[in-house]
Amino acid sequence: MIDKLELLLALAKERHFGRAAEVCGVTQPTMSTGLKQLEEILGVMLVQRGSRFQGFTPEGERALDWARRIVGDARAMRDEINGLKHQLSGEIRIAAIPTVLGMVAALTTPFRARHPDVRFRIQSTTSSEVLGLLENLEVDAGLTYIENEPIGKVRTIPLYNESYRLLTAPDAMFGDRETVTWEEVGQVPLCLLTPDMQNRRIIDRALRSVGAEATPTLTSNSLLVLFTHVKTGRWASVMPAKLAETLGLSDTVRSIPITDPDVNYSIGMVIPQRDPMTPLIAALVNVAREVAPTLQL
Repeated sequence: MIDKLELLLALAKERHFGRAAEVCGVTQPTMSTGLKQLEEILGVMLVQRGSRFQGFTPEGERALDWARRIVGDARAMRDEINGLKHQLSGEIRIAAIPTVLGMVAALTTPFRARHPDVRFRIQSTTSSEVLGLLENLEVDAGLTYIENEPIGKVRTIPLYNESYRLLTAPDAMFGDRETVTWEEVGQVPLCLLTPDMQNRRIIDRALRSVGAEATPTLTSNSLLVLFTHVKTGRWASVMPAKLAETLGLSDTVRSIPITDPDVNYSIGMVIPQRDPMTPLIAALVNVAREVAPTLQL
């Protein structure tokens, strides 16, 4: 049953019979047979079939919810039993929004000091993708905003509050100021993240709240692209304070607090709402709770 549910989850991820079979390491006929056997066991049709994948039936969507729960519990059981036999090992997969990538090392470094046999795989995604990957068991934990937009049925561990800075050259508009207002930020030609990023939506809302509008002259889904443009001295951007601190400032870049209004959003770790937690995730949560006080500016 577990193997058949794994096939169902792979199909939900890939939305293509051939790719799903390849991910599972089986042939497409073997996969089709496994799914049909699962349908026979449950007595309902789960997959809308045609010459290509057409989606899941309502019963299939409900079966997916159970599959995620059952497969997640089976993996947790396997990890816990292995953890009892040996010291912690394996891989922790973390999806993180771009604005928190600079602080991931604050979690992974103390973790590996305690559990040197554990590997990490970090991927950068949007906040909505973090939740989707977590739901589909493709990652073990996420780092994202935890109170700004709906985050679904997950367990949250608060880490720090994100505040914002204008990054600009000292001789640029407002570059000699100790603080700037959001209204003034609206007057600066900016380079910003793309609109699909929650950080960009936060900036847009802050500007609209004072009657301003973001009119970026450059957008990118990469903060490195934005920062390298700011370092030329000819661009400005709005970035989280902690990220600006991590990137490192120079004589050509100033980080100026943005006030009026003060804008803060909570960043945290999200994990599946499942008990018991796997030993790896329980250890990661413990480290997160320990380092959270040190992450506040």
